[in-house]
Amino acid sequence: MKTLFATAAALCAMAAPLSAEIRIAHVYGKSGPYEAYAAQSHNGLMMGIEYATDGTMKVNGEDITVIEKDTQLKPDVGKTLLAEAYGDDDAHLAVGPVSSGVALAMLPVAQEYERLLLVEPAVADSITGKNWNRYIFRTGRNSSQDAVANAVAIGDEGVTIATLAQDYAFGRDGVAAFREALDGTGATIAHEEYVPADTTDFTAAAERIFNAMKDIEGEKRLFIIWAGGGNPMGKINAMDPSRFGIEIATGGNILAALKAYKELPGLEGATYYYYEIPENPVNDWLVEEHFDRFGTPPDFFTAGGVSAGIAVVEALRRAGTTDTEALIETMEGMEFETPKGMMRFRPEDHQALQSMYHFRTEIQEGKDYGVPVLVRELGIGDMDIPIRN
Repeated sequence: MKTLFATAAALCAMAAPLSAEIRIAHVYGKSGPYEAYAAQSHNGLMMGIEYATDGTMKVNGEDITVIEKDTQLKPDVGKTLLAEAYGDDDAHLAVGPVSSGVALAMLPVAQEYERLLLVEPAVADSITGKNWNRYIFRTGRNSSQDAVANAVAIGDEGVTIATLAQDYAFGRDGVAAFREALDGTGATIAHEEYVPADTTDFTAAAERIFNAMKDIEGEKRLFIIWAGGGNPMGKINAMDPSRFGIEIATGGNILAALKAYKELPGLEGATYYYYEIPENPVNDWLVEEHFDRFGTPPDFFTAGGVSAGIAVVEALRRAGTTDTEALIETMEGMEFETPKGMMRFRPEDHQALQSMYHFRTEIQEGKDYGVPVLVRELGIGDMDIPIRN
């Protein structure tokens, strides 16, 4: 397998030598409602390291060891485990977590220990916004990237939108960013609805949305921001929002969640990843290898994990050391290839700028879900992502 990366011999000669073993802690929610996300993220991380090291699991001649720790989606547990990883395990850097709430608890630990935390896949803007510190990088997309991409996809002159989201950092940051991103599109938000993350009965929330929207003229959409199980899209669709002229819209999701999209052919939104969309060597390798190993296509968070693994190896290779300050200097502005194409760490907030994809769902033979077919790729230059730190 041909590597995408050039060696950095000159840098290696100037930098401090690497340790005999490079220890990376993957601190993520292996158990709980995001278990599917976590499994994808870890598989992807290991495959990304494998890809970037040409299968050797070494960088600059040193073995890479990945230490797993389960946050159980609890912020206090995540905070403790990250401190344990840096302190007891002497991890040179860490990757994770799944939950934005857990990530926010972990950020100060990275600063305290002065070691890197590469956030993947937690999404909340505040991670690289108001709660950010210089030891935080993120390969995962943030709420603003979701928001801007979806605003481009569904926002238009005269469109009125209601939002439904989970009542925690991911949902509230997502709606705030979406509202901001709609500015200038001509679309307006008429109602915001927040529900607990474990909600299963959406009747009351849907009725509030319908009452707020039913007398509004023109094109109307309900934009849903949701993570984990219990996605309300199918249940709300069963309440027939179309009788009020309301169309459902949402962003992309994992393959299991896309089953609900089959009920809504023609639904539009923006997605972070779907395995048939990107065309590049990394994604070609990932898709082929994932089918060979697991019998399934790579999913949403698999691609994210691969991106994180590649970023870690590329940073270590270029820096030639595990020294935190050298890694920060190397990673600020660093470009690297991923299953989504090129990503770039923005120097100001260490957020990875990356493509997103405007999609429209189709029903395709042999697939039990609504297939997100590409309308157009939204490249780094097509989206003005705010700096919030």
